[in-house]
Amino acid sequence: MKQKHKRVLLAIFEDPVRSNIYWTDIVALFEALGGEISLGKGSRIRVALNGVRAVFHRPHPEKETDKGAIKSVRGFLQEAGIEPEE
Repeated sequence: MKQKHKRVLLAIFEDPVRSNIYWTDIVALFEALGGEISLGKGSRIRVALNGVRAVFHRPHPEKETDKGAIKSVRGFLQEAGIEPEE
């Protein structure tokens, strides 16, 4: 995993929850972790990672992901067994 992906992972797990993480960086992190991504209807994106599946909505028209979506991404990653190294 590249350094940029590690920074995004750390940002996702920061407290308080950040709201300035670009959605494209989150998708790149999913791909770097070996996730399978497919597009759904509208702004939906399906992600499968380590046997765990989730559906997210791309933020639009903004590029940044809101706090609620970051919490959902964090929960998905934890369920898939992904957490930042201490």
